[in-house]
Amino acid sequence: MELANLTIKRVQAGLSTGEFTATELQQELGDFARQKDKDLHAFLSFSDPEAQIREGSLANVPIAVKDNILIAGGKTTAASKILENYVAPYDATAISRLRVAGAWFQGKTNLDEFAMGASTENSAFGATRNPHDPTRVAGGSSGGSAAAVASGQAVAALGSDTGGSIRLPASFCGVVGLKPTYGRVSRHGLIAMASSFDQIGPITKTVEDAAILLAIIAGQDELDATSALQPIEDYEVRLREGVVGKRIGVPTEFFAEGLDPAVAKVVKKAITELEALGARVGEITLPHTKYAVPTYYILVPSEVSANVARYDGIKYGLSVQSENLLDTYLDSRAQGFGAEVRRRIILGTYVLSSGYFEAYYAKAQKVRRLIKEDFDKAFENFDVIVGPTAPTPAFKIGEKSDPVSMYLQDIYTAPASLAGIPAISIPCGQVEGLPVGLQIMGRQFDEATVLATAYAYEQR
Repeated sequence: MELANLTIKRVQAGLSTGEFTATELQQELGDFARQKDKDLHAFLSFSDPEAQIREGSLANVPIAVKDNILIAGGKTTAASKILENYVAPYDATAISRLRVAGAWFQGKTNLDEFAMGASTENSAFGATRNPHDPTRVAGGSSGGSAAAVASGQAVAALGSDTGGSIRLPASFCGVVGLKPTYGRVSRHGLIAMASSFDQIGPITKTVEDAAILLAIIAGQDELDATSALQPIEDYEVRLREGVVGKRIGVPTEFFAEGLDPAVAKVVKKAITELEALGARVGEITLPHTKYAVPTYYILVPSEVSANVARYDGIKYGLSVQSENLLDTYLDSRAQGFGAEVRRRIILGTYVLSSGYFEAYYAKAQKVRRLIKEDFDKAFENFDVIVGPTAPTPAFKIGEKSDPVSMYLQDIYTAPASLAGIPAISIPCGQVEGLPVGLQIMGRQFDEATVLATAYAYEQR
């Protein structure tokens, strides 16, 4: 079988016609992934083939899973030394829904530690490399999932997106990555980084596969109070709607200083092709976009500071026994957390401290509201908003040692995260052999229109 071209639909067809069995698929894909991974390091662990024959809409389809999503009985490390030997006691809701659908979990993929990063260089277990050029990053924080799908090691994968962690690696690796609306997919069983931003979503080879996975993992969950009671549409059927008559907004702020001119050229060509397919394209402005990155990097570290406080060397995870309780806390966290996690804890704790809360955190929340209002106003006249996913193609490993230059990779993805709207990255061309992603954003809970627009472009 041609592993590099396997999609969910292709696997389903091959299994149903008897072209290959589930065991043959698992064995051959597993062998290929283990061999390929010596160069890419997309996976942190692999599952052994199963004799069990599964049933359901995804029966025996292999799915790779980012290693901050819990699968009962297996290790979930979040790519951190502090959770290196942590065994998950239960399934995340997204996993339990895929399990009911019959999916087989192929293995756990690499990520930036606790999903904090844009390159997967912050993993405590080594960086993931880009399949298109192993000297370059795969993007982050879901770089392992994106690299696995792009290289043919995985048919499809789950990632998580806080400020671009699905979309950035999808752009860098040339695959499809969907961040659903905040609340569309349950966060239960996702190791929290920033609870008002985090969302689980699919990384796939095709838009159709993304629609298939979203329909399974979406929906309200009593175990997650932030999950929304919104109807789940037949995303796969709605893919065929096309873009004729659809109104596409192009933000001027997404084509300003900082965007690689070669990337801008590729993205503008993609927008022209959407127009040729029958869409109506117009220029819009999102005036508060320039505040998105500083707003994001005030609010997210604040939530990080609170969420990682549970890793104290006492309850579970790494425990460094010291002379007293305070030193046990300090030594466990110092040895368990990497530099970026410690940096965000310090930033967040500072922002939340007495005397700075109103000046930073409270003000950032107000700006977040203004950013959302910019999108709300734009969606009064447009069905989707499009632009680049990332300001550059994948950069060299080790190139961005300055944290600020790394944070600026989120310049086009953070706005959608702050607004809580759905956004997808799809491949739209290359610059010097490296993929470029087109980002399509939509109204809250209107993933169907986002997917239909992406599908129309993909099928052009």
